[in-house]
Amino acid sequence: MLKYILIALATISVTAQAAITTVTDVLDRKVTFDAPAKRVIVGFYPEDYMAIGTVKAYDHVVGMSKYIWQARAASWEEYVKAVPSLNKIPEIGRVDTNTFSVEKVISLNPDLLMLADWQYKALESEVKRIEAAGIPVVVVDYNAQTVERHVQSTLLIGEITGQNERAKTIAQEYKKTVDTIESRLKQANLPKPTVYTEYGASGINEIGYTFGKNMWGAISTMAGGDNISAPYVEWWGKLNPEQILVSNPDIIVMTGYETGSTDTAMIMGEGVSEDLAKKRLQGFKQRNGWSTLTAVQNNRMYAAYHGACRTIIDAAMIEFYAKAMYPDLFKDLNPKQSYQAFYKKYLPITPQGTFMTQLK
Repeated sequence: MLKYILIALATISVTAQAAITTVTDVLDRKVTFDAPAKRVIVGFYPEDYMAIGTVKAYDHVVGMSKYIWQARAASWEEYVKAVPSLNKIPEIGRVDTNTFSVEKVISLNPDLLMLADWQYKALESEVKRIEAAGIPVVVVDYNAQTVERHVQSTLLIGEITGQNERAKTIAQEYKKTVDTIESRLKQANLPKPTVYTEYGASGINEIGYTFGKNMWGAISTMAGGDNISAPYVEWWGKLNPEQILVSNPDIIVMTGYETGSTDTAMIMGEGVSEDLAKKRLQGFKQRNGWSTLTAVQNNRMYAAYHGACRTIIDAAMIEFYAKAMYPDLFKDLNPKQSYQAFYKKYLPITPQGTFMTQLK
């Protein structure tokens, strides 16, 4: 009898440490794996994975597509200082440049591969090979920029890392931010200002990408704006310069990373001074025809960090847009403080730079 009791106790102990779990991912796929996963490959959203799973979650990351993090070089360097082991994680390549290596993924012997929705769809045949090798694939999605997918993706990462309660807290905080803004907007019932957002990496002489119903487009809509790009761009693309003039937005938001392709590019992010960010933002006033725009004439031009979009961290950016469009209604919001507070609570670095700004 004692023998069977010991066996039963041992079984319970193992089950508590790693239980067979079935989740429904953002594509309504049922995926079964041992949770928390012990050998994970992170295909996208590496910062979210750390915020939700904690720094210790990276003790179990055996491979990663690093470019989305390393493209933000100054931020990546800060993370490596805080977590040196990040540098040692093997690279699996990029989906968007056709350098993603199925062979590398399989050779790393993961017990789970996490992909973004867009990666999964681009890797249809490759995913079949990966799953045939016995590797479960869980699909998450912050690019869609909907509350539903943000919440679901956060809870999925909580399942993968064994940080379910932490994930629930983060998801609830995000939803509360959006609900509060939407409730106040509904109650105030004010006219919607028109808003145009552009990724300004190409500088003042070339119109950059704008966004329809995802990313910044969705953020501006959630914050109560009338996105002028929505009728012409489904996901992301460029507006005709004449269309921008005809639409005559009330608000303009330029986004950027720490570096750009020209010396007039919008620069934002880690290590970027506010003076430089404002100087670059000021430059966009010189675009052909823009002096006639309402946003330019009223000095309602803003800039945001492109790296703070398509992430659970972007609740602060929803606050930023809401306050930009309705300064009196949301005068109590402090989006800069909200952005810093998330890092202080959930991540090992303290961002130093300019992540949102405006001309005055």
